[in-house]
Formats: sequence, structure tokens, C-alpha cells
Amino acid sequence: MIKIKTPAEIESMKPAGALSKMALRRVGAMIKPGVTTLELDRVAEGIIRMHGGIPAFKGYGGFPGTVCSSVNEQIVHGIPSDEVVLEEGDVVSIDTGAILDGWVGDNAWTFFCGEPSREDRALCEVTRDCLKAGIKQAIPGNHLGDIGHAVQELAERHGYGVVREYVGHGVGHDMHEDPNVPNYGKCGRGVRLQAGMVIAIEPMITLGTYDTQVLPNRWTVVTADHKTAAHYENTLAITEDGPVILTQDDQGPWCELEGGKE
Repeated sequence: MIKIKTPAEIESMKPAGALSKMALRRVGAMIKPGVTTLELDRVAEGIIRMHGGIPAFKGYGGFPGTVCSSVNEQIVHGIPSDEVVLEEGDVVSIDTGAILDGWVGDNAWTFFCGEPSREDRALCEVTRDCLKAGIKQAIPGNHLGDIGHAVQELAERHGYGVVREYVGHGVGHDMHEDPNVPNYGKCGRGVRLQAGMVIAIEPMITLGTYDTQVLPNRWTVVTADHKTAAHYENTLAITEDGPVILTQDDQGPWCELEGGKE
């Protein structure tokens, strides 16, 4: 069942979104060769708890980390580890979630560790634009298929794969609510969007195939051809005045990828 939020509830969700964004931004600024993904995780947890929040991912379904840290061919759900040491040229997707006052904020960004390859940079730039294209379609009267189509059309126009098995979702008191928000689809199809819906749009785009595999840890999802993937996500509210991004802090919702920083 889709849970429609009142304007007051949407306003109440903003602090959780801002905290999740703050953690994401701080972790992104730490990414450099020699840093472990467990170090990133510890910083994110510290920031969230210091501001009165609860890490939304830690313990969720048994997941052990505060962040999902997915490197290169890893698409989502990478487990932070002191054995994963970042190297020059790595592409690092960080997904953070924070619970504050009972509401969830959920966002992700893909960062560069040092200088990326030309093709990895292009993939990330297009994936970021796919997120923006999807958000533009999040208006009352449109359909979920309009969001998915916008993402898919842009990605495939550049020759990239669009992951099917993992999708965006509703957000509220629970991290995953109805509806599912695919990154592919046809215009005018699917659930009609209405004011008060809060969703996470999160394109997962690959350099090659959209086929996926799950590693033996039963969490980490990788591309079947082991080519690079990128992942971007924002939580937003659909309002009569257009989409309102809830995962933004005092520096705003958008950021550029330069040297592993937002």
C-alpha cells in the first residue's frame, strides 16, 4: 500500500534527509587511495549518531554496515571492510541512510578515487544525469513508467546497461515502502503519481550488461561481465509544485564529482 504523506509530514522528513546527505558528503570527501571502506563506514556512523540519528542500514535484514560501499563492478550492497583498500582510479558508490525522529532519509552517490578512466567518468556523468531526468518526471499526473523511461532512454542512448533486478522505492517511516520505482519502463504505464508520495529514485547503470550476480556474502551485487557500475539516489516528495528533494543539506541537493569529492 502506498502511504501518502501530508505537507507537514513531508516537512518532518527533511531533517532525516539532510542527515543522510551530510553523512554521504563527509564520506565522499574522505575517498582517496589507501583508505579502507570500513574507515568510511565508521565515519558515517559517527556523524549519524552524533546528530541524534540511527543508521538506517545497520542491521537491516542482517546487513552489517552503516553504508553500502560498492567498488567498480559492484553495483549495490557492498559490505564495508578493512580488507577493501581503495586504489587510484577506483569508482566508489556510497549509499547512506539515516533515521531521525522516526523518518528515513536515503541517498547514494558515486565518487572517484583519484583520477578515473575516461569511460568511467562518462558513465558516472550520464548516470547522474539519469537521476536528474527521472526526478523531472516525478510530478502529479505522471506515471512510474515516465520516470523509468526517462532514465532508461538516456542511459541506453549512450550504450549503457540499465539494471533491472534492483529498483527505487517508497520512503517514509520504513526505508522500503510501496511503490517500487524501476529505472526502465514505458511512458504512461504503472502507478499514477500523486502529491504526497515520497520515493527514492536510484539509477544503477553499467558500462556493459545489465545482468547481475550476487557474491557469496549474499549481499553484494556485481555486474555479470565485471564492468564498472554507477549508482545515484535521492529521496524526494511529489508535490503540486513539483518534486522536492528531501536528501539535501545546507550545501544543496546536487554536487559535482571532482577528485573523489562532491
